[in-house]
Amino acid sequence: MTEGKKPQGPRQQFGDIAPALAGYSEDVLFGQAWEDPDLSPRDRSLVTVASLITGGSTEQLAFHLGKARENGVSDKELVATITHMAFYAGWPRAMSALTVARAVLAP
Repeated sequence: MTEGKKPQGPRQQFGDIAPALAGYSEDVLFGQAWEDPDLSPRDRSLVTVASLITGGSTEQLAFHLGKARENGVSDKELVATITHMAFYAGWPRAMSALTVARAVLAP
């Protein structure tokens, strides 16, 4: 996040048009689900990145690549995850994910 830019949580982004979904995103998804102690935040990030690649959800991938870094996943591990997913999610999805990763992981 660039300096001076306000955090963009679901309520700020979508609360005006979808307050229920924004609330569920913050309270249930990023609250209860992400805080569940049965998976570490690092493992949860890797699972989420793999799932987004599989579903072709590149619009959400940039945020979750950043979150994975915050949770201790290295850039090398993220690229290795994308490479590995090429064989399970498909080459085009992995290549699309690499396009996002290039922008997010650039120095």
